[in-house]
Amino acid sequence: MELTCLSKGDGFHYPPCHMLNLSGFRILIDCPLDILAITIFSPVPCDVGIEAYGQNDQSPIQKKQKLERQMTPDDLVSAEPWYKTIKTLHLWEASLIDIVLISNPMGLLGLPFLTQNPRFCAKIYMTEATAKIGQLMMEDLVSMHMEFRRLHGPEDSSFPWWTKNLDGEEVPSVLKNIVFGENGDDLGSWMRLYSLDDVKSCMKKVQDVKFSEEVCYNGTLIIKALSSGLDIGACNWLINGPNGSLSYVSDSIFVSHHSKNFDFHGLKGTDVMIYSGFSCLQSAEITDSDCISTISENNDERLAASLLDNEDSLGELEKLAYVCSCAAESADAGGSTLITITRVGIVLQLLELMSNSIESSSLKVPIFVISSVAEELLAYANTIPEWLCEQRQEKLISGEPSFDHLKFIKDKKIHLFPAIHSPNLITSWQEPCIVFAPHWSLRLGPSVQLLQRWRGDPKSLLVLEDGISSGLGLLPFRPIAMKILQCSFLSGIRLQKFPTLFSLLKPKILLVPDVVNQRINLSTVKTKSILSYSENKMLSVGRIAENADVEIMAELATKLSWKKLRQRENFGIARLKGDFVMENGKQRLVSGLDQEESSGKTRPLRHWGTVARETLLDALMKMSVIGSIEHRRGENGAEGKSIINITNPSGGMIETSEMGTAIITDDETVASKIFQAIDGILDGI
Repeated sequence: MELTCLSKGDGFHYPPCHMLNLSGFRILIDCPLDILAITIFSPVPCDVGIEAYGQNDQSPIQKKQKLERQMTPDDLVSAEPWYKTIKTLHLWEASLIDIVLISNPMGLLGLPFLTQNPRFCAKIYMTEATAKIGQLMMEDLVSMHMEFRRLHGPEDSSFPWWTKNLDGEEVPSVLKNIVFGENGDDLGSWMRLYSLDDVKSCMKKVQDVKFSEEVCYNGTLIIKALSSGLDIGACNWLINGPNGSLSYVSDSIFVSHHSKNFDFHGLKGTDVMIYSGFSCLQSAEITDSDCISTISENNDERLAASLLDNEDSLGELEKLAYVCSCAAESADAGGSTLITITRVGIVLQLLELMSNSIESSSLKVPIFVISSVAEELLAYANTIPEWLCEQRQEKLISGEPSFDHLKFIKDKKIHLFPAIHSPNLITSWQEPCIVFAPHWSLRLGPSVQLLQRWRGDPKSLLVLEDGISSGLGLLPFRPIAMKILQCSFLSGIRLQKFPTLFSLLKPKILLVPDVVNQRINLSTVKTKSILSYSENKMLSVGRIAENADVEIMAELATKLSWKKLRQRENFGIARLKGDFVMENGKQRLVSGLDQEESSGKTRPLRHWGTVARETLLDALMKMSVIGSIEHRRGENGAEGKSIINITNPSGGMIETSEMGTAIITDDETVASKIFQAIDGILDGI
């Protein structure tokens, strides 16, 4: 098995990407876009919002020093945005990829770049919820990009010409690192955005799977998706094959208030476990004593209970409640709130909490959701109960919608519009208001126009999700008087829970990112081996299973004639005639057509081991075959052949060496007795 980390990603919006070579098949796990990279582009003309930027009474030298270390909107690229894919993915031959596994909707955004390659022929698997939500996200991205082209004009260049202007010494290092990478080898990763036709063509190649559904690839690998709890439809992967089992665990959340919880029970006892999440690095350091105390409880039930405490989930609810209270304060003061968060589960919960909060208060503030896919996405969220948490499943069973936003939409308290220039939105517009609008990068979509509208209002509020740099992200809109609330929502397993999780899952071989291994002591975790891997370096893992299982058909097993071995106790062996086949990830022996006829026939036996000359001579003497031992030296005194000369009842010779044993005689009776004696000494079949 071989593993290559193509990209370690950068949190929820840019998940990691790995290439796995397993049982001779090359598997790509996730194909995201580095959406954060489009913050190098300017969403508005460069003269907007910079009239007061950097104005002071400094001397020319001081101003020059300031510009050298502080970016201005003029530094951003005024061009149609290009999009950054996985750094080394374009170097891989598309035809050599056999399988693509997508763990969550964000891991799908870069896939059309791969599927539009005419040599691409891999099988693509993802959950049905990831497929639907991911497709809507890609369609919305294309819609926002096309709107940008309509406003600022298209560019037909097949090469990112703007990179030539970013290679000078005066260009801020932040921009240069994003465009060219730390080692200067990222330029080939930039692509023009795909089209709606590319998205549709990509999704036609997808085979969606249900929760815990097993799918078989090429009769060899059994692939299963298990909920990760990160968001609706997000999953981890379990792969079983003839050479062992493998689990791929991405960023996961044990207890969620919207999506199905992390199903870690289904990942127990695999031969290899690959942990790919990097969000844990945001948590605090832990000490060795923390590790020891965490895994001292070796009872599986206690370990599982410690993982499923609701401390983290309650903390998430407190964050959501705080966002709602801040929005209410802004509305009460006469200001509007712009929410650019695009995590589906977080948006659904915020819509629910805000609507309930407004309904129970005296505020009359409309909630607008502006997105080309808002109506379809919000309707779809109530049709996938298998990917929701138990509380929301129970609501659906009792006849209520899983999320309350449907009721508020019906009551005209939540208003959905496909675009900011929709005629119905213009007639319904009212301020103050609360607006959910993409894109979280603040470079595309309605969020750009709304941020331009409210950036000078100190009573208004901007809600950002952690991941976007407020410095670079807000650069085109400065000076900005709005209140800014940047939220960090749980995006993975906390570092402190790793020893407990790994002790519970008990993988034989554990693979973790090197940066994670450096942050936590895993020496107390009982496993055969713990290996660390690095970005863009291939890690080879030896045989992942000690013994491969082979199934024998019952019909064939009943026809086998077992022989016990002398040199291995309780060990039997039999010869058979049949076919070796691979079916549903299992190796099977199937009976041949003439098995029954041939099983009764006498066939030549095969032996193994070394023939002891003295033992063989004693066995022959018991059969009235008389002989003597003769030793012959090889060249330079090396060990040569040993010969037993047969003198009675007739002449013959037995020649033994490291290469084998030869019987030479003209008497068939003597030859038969010699063969019988050897068969009585050696194990054979």
